[in-house]
Amino acid sequence: MLSSRVAARTTTTAVVGRPRSSSLRSLSVLSSHNNHPLFKSTTTPRGNAVLNNVIPRNNNQQQQQRTLVGLVHAIDKRVYRWAKGVLPPISKTENIALGCGTIGFDRDIFSGSPSLQHLIDTYEPKLSAEEQSYIDKEVSELCALLNDHDTVTTKDFTKEAWDYMRDNKFFGMKIPREWGGLGFSTHAVSCVLAKLATQCFDANATVAVPNSLGPGELLARYGTDDQKEYFLPRLANGTLIPCFGLTGPHSGSDATSLIGSDCVVSEHPVTGELGVVASFKKRYITLAPVAGVVGLGLNLTDPKGLLGGNGEEGFTVALLERGHEGLRMGPRHIPLSAAFMNGTVEGEDVWIPMTSILGGQERCGFGWNMFVECLAEGRGVSLPAGSIGAARSVVAGVGAYSRVRKQFKVPIAEFGGIQEAMAKAGSDGLITIAGGDVMNAIVDNHEAPMVISSVMKQNCTERGRRIVECGMDIAAGSAICRGDKNYMGNAYMSLPIAITVEGANIMTRSFQIIGQGLTRCHPHMSDLMRALQLPPSEEKEGVQIFVKQFHKIVGHGITNFFGSVAKGIGSTFSSKIRSKSAYKNGDDLLAHHEKQLLRLSNNFALTADLCFTLGGRLKFEELLMGRLADALGAIYLGYATLHHYHRRRGIEGLEALTEHAMLRLEREAQDALYAASENFPGPLGPVASTVMKMGCFPLGGITRPYADPSDVLTKEVSRLLTTPSEIRSMFEEGIYSAPEGAVHQMTDLISALPICVEADKVATSLRREKRDPTADEANLIAKADALRDALIQVDVFEHATAEEAQPGFVRPALLGTEERFASMDKTVFREAA
Repeated sequence: MLSSRVAARTTTTAVVGRPRSSSLRSLSVLSSHNNHPLFKSTTTPRGNAVLNNVIPRNNNQQQQQRTLVGLVHAIDKRVYRWAKGVLPPISKTENIALGCGTIGFDRDIFSGSPSLQHLIDTYEPKLSAEEQSYIDKEVSELCALLNDHDTVTTKDFTKEAWDYMRDNKFFGMKIPREWGGLGFSTHAVSCVLAKLATQCFDANATVAVPNSLGPGELLARYGTDDQKEYFLPRLANGTLIPCFGLTGPHSGSDATSLIGSDCVVSEHPVTGELGVVASFKKRYITLAPVAGVVGLGLNLTDPKGLLGGNGEEGFTVALLERGHEGLRMGPRHIPLSAAFMNGTVEGEDVWIPMTSILGGQERCGFGWNMFVECLAEGRGVSLPAGSIGAARSVVAGVGAYSRVRKQFKVPIAEFGGIQEAMAKAGSDGLITIAGGDVMNAIVDNHEAPMVISSVMKQNCTERGRRIVECGMDIAAGSAICRGDKNYMGNAYMSLPIAITVEGANIMTRSFQIIGQGLTRCHPHMSDLMRALQLPPSEEKEGVQIFVKQFHKIVGHGITNFFGSVAKGIGSTFSSKIRSKSAYKNGDDLLAHHEKQLLRLSNNFALTADLCFTLGGRLKFEELLMGRLADALGAIYLGYATLHHYHRRRGIEGLEALTEHAMLRLEREAQDALYAASENFPGPLGPVASTVMKMGCFPLGGITRPYADPSDVLTKEVSRLLTTPSEIRSMFEEGIYSAPEGAVHQMTDLISALPICVEADKVATSLRREKRDPTADEANLIAKADALRDALIQVDVFEHATAEEAQPGFVRPALLGTEERFASMDKTVFREAA
């Protein structure tokens, strides 16, 4: 009897304690073992866990168990094969892209649980004393050499300006010090570019390219020793101006397709040296007309196997100097009215030795890795820096102009339409600055966030366009007349260029952000996709990984669903009872809006999970992806705005401006998610739509509480931005201010603002008290009137073109008038009267 009990206990222990087989580990997509009656556990009186019905009582039960487990595994395999068939084939380039760059805070948003405190603790944008000195001195001196109107008119800088940029290493800010560069941080480069944009957008574009996607950074990371020793010192001191040739006529936003840019591995017919023969036709290449070296993106093939395993076929970067046999650089494009150098790079059957392949032969086929990891800086830092400069210019310049300019004897800053546009420009400006600060700190933290960089590029350049449009609407006639006094017109015409380059915004928004984000940043998607990419020989492992990740996705969706419901109701309640003036308490401002962002992040994560109902079709549902990109962008920039407030709190007026920005961002995210729920596509769209509405908006419209800022808040923000205040000073921090005595419209407007505001106060007091001004008051009012009269003037030209300036020139229309009068008896009214 004792022996039988021992035997039974041994059998039980063996079953419970042994490692579970692959069949028992497999979790069906259609049912979970844990919920099946065959696998429920109980506890014996001794406390030992026993799996009910698992201990075989007879051969028949054993057989039934094996049959069920086999059936479950068969179902798993069928679903795996179905999913593998539905998933569109992923190219080698796409696979590389999915593995490049880094993920961080973007993944937190996709998980539904981002943390503001983590953002604050991890990322802090800062400048060294040397970097700040460079911005104050060298950048200001360069700005003084640049006349924006003359640059656009002549379509080039002066040689003095080019030499200054070279001598002071404006093209080598990111090149390490050991190679002669400045070795500046990403945040410093962003601040330099933003300040240049406040004076001359063409200077911003010219300096941006060598410090983002130019070959300099690629060389520093991937170049051979010989390449570094030759090129980097010459790039750092400006001897060689660089450019990067990627885009072609048939590969715009899909630049890496490299259509029409082919090279074949060959041996030189005379020397036998190994190299490539390339034909290429590039366009839209910034700095190409003046570049001394071009990094050329090519699609390399090796039909004869000459690489011998050292290097691969695929995207490859070659370094060619101007004058290389067969290389043609020089012809220009003229992007709108811009003056920055942009043109073509072409060649047919150009011989390129392996020593000119960036990184040498072993880096053949490695170009996409290089390109993607460096692209984060160009897209996420350089382009948004232009919008940051535009934001500072509009708030500082147009904010002052709206007080200087009067209509109906009242400063236009008092008009409701002006106040609305000014507040929008200010809050969009804050959002752009805040997003840039966090992005810069992320890159300086040695991260390369591809999804956040795409969000920054698309969202901030679009906001930059809106900011300048608001400024143009406010400044009106003074903003459309070109000349030295116009500090906005060229920015207005340049921002559409920023919107199209490095992936047009319309494509970035509707395809790239969510397409890459869902596969790269979702906490479980990348492992699931890797399982589906395994070859048939590894199907068993693929099934196990697939099923495990699928259940994690389902669990993730359920967690986010209930989290969305709970947070949606809680956030709605807190929003409804919150006082309109609660934002004045900084702690309440942070706590309230972080709570709303966490709710929206849960909503977004749930929606991302529901996208799996589309399978491979998601790739073609660009309207849905565009709305989700809007939501993701608003959430990220919301966290960035709170991060900015935490760092800069104490500035007078920052609470009001932050509140205005946050209300707009929350409304943007809410509206984007609601539109997605109303239009969820696919065969399971109605089901997904219902689940999304139940999770995101459990009480219908009641749980969509976010609305635009109130008129009271809008007026307060506009007042702060159009009168002397600390918040105005914050925007003025990064703009170019001309030396005392120099004529410079923006500087003069900023200087005139306090005088005009004080004069208006005096005039109001005089009317109220019904008295005459004192001598000092009269002088103040007269001074303000003189400033107003001077600053509202626009430029007038005797000659608009060089042809008009020629002696004896008569405008064609006037020639026609003379010809018609020549046949008439009377040529003036008095003769006819």
